[in-house]
Amino acid sequence: MTSLTLVRRIAARPSIVFDALVTAEGVRNWWGPDAGPVLLAEIDARVGGRFRVRFRQLNGDEHECSGEYLEMSPPERLVMTWRWLGGAEDPGESRLAFDLRPIPGGVELTLTHSRLHGEEQRQTHTDGWNGALDKLEAFLARVGAG
Repeated sequence: MTSLTLVRRIAARPSIVFDALVTAEGVRNWWGPDAGPVLLAEIDARVGGRFRVRFRQLNGDEHECSGEYLEMSPPERLVMTWRWLGGAEDPGESRLAFDLRPIPGGVELTLTHSRLHGEEQRQTHTDGWNGALDKLEAFLARVGAG
């Protein structure tokens, strides 16, 4: 098992960033590794609730993931399980955590994806999450959350 950690500084209040992580409307605007659309965002944002997101990449590939919310401490921490649905890309469940810390001018977001199944999966998730966090920052800048 392996993990990855990404840190971003975002010019937005922690509560605005947290809402983008736990609402279907927010997730539709940033989930996925490139500018491809989110096709489905089902969110039941509560401990024990579930999420399911399907997105299409620009190359036409579609991917779907789901999981259960394990911890919610708005606007500071979100922890959930993560699993690809279907196909060979699903090696099993992993864990995703978002920690938000207020900083001058915004928030420091730390994304930790743990219990990944090997170096190849760690690298593909690193690339994917970097793309998604780029989209999150752009979305928050567009809506004036800074």
